[in-house]
Amino acid sequence: MQAIDDLIQKFLKELNYAPILEMLLHVKSGKKLRSKLLLAISGESKEALIICAVIELIHLASLLHDDIIDESKLRRGAKSINSEFGTKNALMLGDILYSKAFYELSQINTQFASIISDAVVKLSIGELMDVNLSQDFNTDKDKYLTMIYNKTAVLIEASAKCGAILAGLDEKSFGEYGKNLGLAFQMVDDILDIKGDEKTLGKPSMADFKEGKVTLPYIYLFESLDQKGKNQLKTMFQKDLNEQEKIWINTQFKEKSILEKSILEAKEYAKKAIDAIEEYSNQKLKDIVKAMIDRNF
Repeated sequence: MQAIDDLIQKFLKELNYAPILEMLLHVKSGKKLRSKLLLAISGESKEALIICAVIELIHLASLLHDDIIDESKLRRGAKSINSEFGTKNALMLGDILYSKAFYELSQINTQFASIISDAVVKLSIGELMDVNLSQDFNTDKDKYLTMIYNKTAVLIEASAKCGAILAGLDEKSFGEYGKNLGLAFQMVDDILDIKGDEKTLGKPSMADFKEGKVTLPYIYLFESLDQKGKNQLKTMFQKDLNEQEKIWINTQFKEKSILEKSILEAKEYAKKAIDAIEEYSNQKLKDIVKAMIDRNF
């Protein structure tokens, strides 16, 4: 992963503007799931590392824009860039990372550039879907799945496809792996927003619901409630929940086994991911799925 960080630094140093690198020092980049996935398929090469660096730049840019849209003050337990440096700087840094990523894409094989740029268009649409869905209490599971596919899964899917092409493997099979892994990944994130503690999450629990995100557990909970319960849950939407309200929601989740149901669904998508590449017997890819699905459960 250090080689990828070094390439990102190199790309941004070429822009010759110190504030970019200064702000980048404060960006929490995460575990580089997409890069680990791509390299687990393709093996390490100069071209693979460049594609990984491009994908990580795109992912970082999307996180910066996410935090602006959600008005998040924290990112993985530390101050977000918009909180630390202001919304205008965070917005422009995101634009710079996107733009530099696309410049570097233009220097490589058009097949990779086509896959990744298509994913970024869908990612941006997913962000818009997320914003629009948060305007009202969404109870449509299909809309939720379409949104998380675009917002999260497409870039993981693109990473897997690029890795397969580099390795001379079946792009479609590995694309299915990445797509289903991405869907499961976001479902797990959404469940952890409810189950996790503030120290682990780096933000208060149930922050998604306050931000207007009706994720899979809330959709299932809504379906399970009587009319009085449905109305009560809706009154808590986009609200800074007090302790009593959190207890009521958690009690409903527990009594109706909603989180268990949601976890099972995430695991079904994880199984679809593994089944898509079963013939290749790639243990690293199976381990990636296991590590992702077992996070703090």
